[in-house]
Amino acid sequence: MIIHLATDHAGFEHKTAVAQWLQSEGFEVVDHGAHEYEPEDDFPDFIAAAAAAVSRNPEESKGIIFGGSGQGEAMVANRFPNVRATVYYGGDTSIPALSRQHNDANVLSIGARFVTLDQTKEIIWEWLHTESLTEEKYHRRNRKIEQITRTIKP
Repeated sequence: MIIHLATDHAGFEHKTAVAQWLQSEGFEVVDHGAHEYEPEDDFPDFIAAAAAAVSRNPEESKGIIFGGSGQGEAMVANRFPNVRATVYYGGDTSIPALSRQHNDANVLSIGARFVTLDQTKEIIWEWLHTESLTEEKYHRRNRKIEQITRTIKP
């Protein structure tokens, strides 16, 4: 499993620590930046690179992206085909696992301003080890999401 990471300044410390931790747990990690703390950087520059990588290889990779709230980051990621990003910024800890089970979410967007590093690791661990449900209704719904993504014209 390849884990693609990305963040801007708001999640820089979380991303750096998570990268080291995931590598120590045996995951292959690709860090799409930011590679240094820059308070004026723009999250789309980094998030798009990670989302594109997951989009190209959704069966063998996942993405974990960070931002202040995680909302804007998920909005960018969800623009890419084959990407289903979910957001976690605290609260009910079952939400990320449910996103894997019901929606086969392959990108987890963490709101680093609202979740401690320890909480982040717990959520990531559970999310990475939760399988999607195999019933046809879940696959059908995900196919419909992809169809919508590919057919919407402005």
